[in-house]
Amino acid sequence: MTNSTTMMDFLLMEISGMRDLQVFYAMFFSLIYLVTIMGNLVISAVTSLDKSLNTPMYFFLRNLSILDSCYISVTVPNSCMNSLLGISSISKAGCAAQVFLVIFFAFVEVLFLTIMAHDRFAAICRPLHYAVITNPCLCVHSTLASLLSGLIYAAMHTINTFRLPFCHSHAVQQLFCDIPSLLKLSCSDIFSNQITIFVSSLVICGGCFIYIIKSYIHIFSSVLYSHLFYCVQVSSGSR
Repeated sequence: MTNSTTMMDFLLMEISGMRDLQVFYAMFFSLIYLVTIMGNLVISAVTSLDKSLNTPMYFFLRNLSILDSCYISVTVPNSCMNSLLGISSISKAGCAAQVFLVIFFAFVEVLFLTIMAHDRFAAICRPLHYAVITNPCLCVHSTLASLLSGLIYAAMHTINTFRLPFCHSHAVQQLFCDIPSLLKLSCSDIFSNQITIFVSSLVICGGCFIYIIKSYIHIFSSVLYSHLFYCVQVSSGSR
């Protein structure tokens, strides 16, 4: 742990108070991180090189694997490196970058999962209109719209958080910078920040979750209906 930090630095929580355990956990999570990255790289490579997989579903799956790699790369490598080197401080700019990127990648991932659910719904429940509903141009536009929306959403929450004065302890009770931990360090009124986070998360995440569940209910119903219809036809034909 560093002996001195500036007033603009934040102190992150350590994985463990014991040095040996810190190193062990850092190596363990680094291994998991590398395995995850390799898995996502394999998915990206296979869906990119195999021409038969150039479909909307695999297009979004490839983008989702890239996003997942970026998402965990924001916090895990930095936390593991800090544990190995015994560093617990992070600059205000670095903390703001972490908050922004975590929110951005998480937001876009949620949107991509929702778009993928819509794609599967169109493919299974509306097969005759699938080529029109999910054409390549629409896939690119929806991806760009998701990225732009993520930038705006992440910037809004990051700016609202870091415009607050941090006059309490600069010790963040987390392994990386996140908004709930940072709000606890502010000496000003944070009610508006909490309401904004709660409402936006409820509307966006709740709305996407409901749409995903609804889409898969329709998918399972359609598959079950098709299976029952096939069984009835087979039974009638055997007679």
